[in-house]
Amino acid sequence: MSKLILNNEDLLEMLDELMRDPVEFWNDFYDEREKEIPFFKNKPDENLVGYFKNAVMKPGHVLELGSGPGRNAIYFAQQDCEVDAVDLSSKSLEWAKERASAQGLDINFIRGNVFELDIEEGFYDIVYDSGCFHHIAPHRRMSYLNLLQKALKPNGYFALTCFVEGGELGGSELSDLDVYKQRNLNGGLGFTEEKLKAIFAGFEVIEIRPMKEKDEDDQEFGLRGLWTALFRKKAE
Repeated sequence: MSKLILNNEDLLEMLDELMRDPVEFWNDFYDEREKEIPFFKNKPDENLVGYFKNAVMKPGHVLELGSGPGRNAIYFAQQDCEVDAVDLSSKSLEWAKERASAQGLDINFIRGNVFELDIEEGFYDIVYDSGCFHHIAPHRRMSYLNLLQKALKPNGYFALTCFVEGGELGGSELSDLDVYKQRNLNGGLGFTEEKLKAIFAGFEVIEIRPMKEKDEDDQEFGLRGLWTALFRKKAE
């Protein structure tokens, strides 16, 4: 017998089932570590490094959403932050733990769905997302915003790196409706500056800019085709 939709959570879970299985996909994605994937290299995002160099961010409690093989979580830990790093993929977290252990860093890696986290309200100074948000289907955006509002302290920072719509990395130009018609995000949704401002209208915009491109031998990660954005939770 098909499950009846009796509440909002039933609806969200049913829409989740329309999309691909993210756990299986991401475990396969991270299983082959030698692939020429730019963000497989152990380098922090250039915007993140800039936030600390310019004293915008300071040591505190950090929640990273979609932490992958740990490159940004490691940088946060190196800045004396206490880090909870969440990812669906056990394969990516194995890799991240190996990297952190090699540097003697204590990071709390959590395997799980970001929408099922049991977190204390107003606990985090920073929520960081580099490449998770553009893989989230439109019906989960409100869940994502609720997570940010719950996790962050008043005046806490939310930083985001995501695909540019129609950019060099292929940020999909699908409308929200077409996502469900095709039952696919086409590799990840792209956004415009206007769309980001609309989605995160409940936050103060500090900065939205294209990511700076970095050379192969640079110690920071940076590619064209990505937005970097920094928001602040409004004080109550």
